[in-house]
Amino acid sequence: MTTLPSFAAIVVAAGQGLRAGQPVPKQFAHWRGKPVVRHSVEALLAAGAKPLVVAIPDGASPLAEEVLRGLDVQLVTGGATRQVSVALALEAIEEAQRVLIHDAARPVLPESVIGRLLVALETHPGAIPVLPVVDSIAIEHDGLMADAADRAVLRRVQTPQAFRFGDIASAHRAWTGEPSAGDDAQVLRAAGGSVVLVQGDEALRKLTFAGDFMAEAQYLRVGTGFDVHRLAPGADLWLCGVQIDHAFGLAGHSDADVGLHAVVDALLGAVGAGDIGQHFPPSDPQWKGAASSRFIEHAVRLVEEAGYRVGNIDVTLVCEAPKIGPHRDAMRDRIAALAGIDAAAVNVKATTTEALGFTGRGEGIAAQAVATVIRNS
Repeated sequence: MTTLPSFAAIVVAAGQGLRAGQPVPKQFAHWRGKPVVRHSVEALLAAGAKPLVVAIPDGASPLAEEVLRGLDVQLVTGGATRQVSVALALEAIEEAQRVLIHDAARPVLPESVIGRLLVALETHPGAIPVLPVVDSIAIEHDGLMADAADRAVLRRVQTPQAFRFGDIASAHRAWTGEPSAGDDAQVLRAAGGSVVLVQGDEALRKLTFAGDFMAEAQYLRVGTGFDVHRLAPGADLWLCGVQIDHAFGLAGHSDADVGLHAVVDALLGAVGAGDIGQHFPPSDPQWKGAASSRFIEHAVRLVEEAGYRVGNIDVTLVCEAPKIGPHRDAMRDRIAALAGIDAAAVNVKATTTEALGFTGRGEGIAAQAVATVIRNS
């Protein structure tokens, strides 16, 4: 990794992001497995940013602290416009020679862009990453094309934008008009500073609309589950929601349905919701003798709340006895009914361990399950 010159950084995350259609401002919404703002903050810290100030909306401190937990950042409440938020963040930096100002809505931040920007500050007070305009550009007037713009002289502007700290701080303090500048390069130029253009990166694209999140969301997720219960005389035997007449039953705090327990863990795993023990601790007396169908219904509800639906379920029972074949269809139908899917999307099979191990000795039954969940469009 190339050693970069020292620099401070500001991540602007003070907007509402309403167009993205997320339940929270888009900078705090999850994208590729973590909150949007955390992606660029981690990238800047990895590149050596110190200090790093994050401008956040008024009243958002608890949420920001949670999504940025464990990261060395300073939070500053932003203002009514982006320009005000940046100005407040700049005042929170006590000492720096260079500063990068980045929009949280651009989560992918290549270190190569950071390097090009910092090199450019050796000869200019400001530097911004840009990309060429590849589409034809029309100038509109009253819904009609009034003229064509020369795309050869136009550039798409990205962030982070890099500045010599003293120059950009002075430029913000000297601004006299409405604080509505689109970016900090405009602020520096208004104060007479020059801004050099460096090569940007398509990876720096901005998340703006709901479709930007949907395109990245995982369409299909998979979870696995595994469970074991001991066979005991005098207990009822429940397997995959079906009661089976057998000399031994399964021992456990609930009805000990090892097949359904494995399915529960598979469903929970598919949506990152922990395991069955977290939701139904065996130490809690309310679950003593409880039907495992209740656990399945709870897991399916969590799948739905996460924005998914159950796709298919595959269960393997490992035992010497009883024979599973005569009960297979009933098991498939019961699991399908509990999961709200067609029986054709459920498979139940059985195997033995060739008389090896605890299942081979008839001491217990094991079950393994795999479940897929499909994102609701």
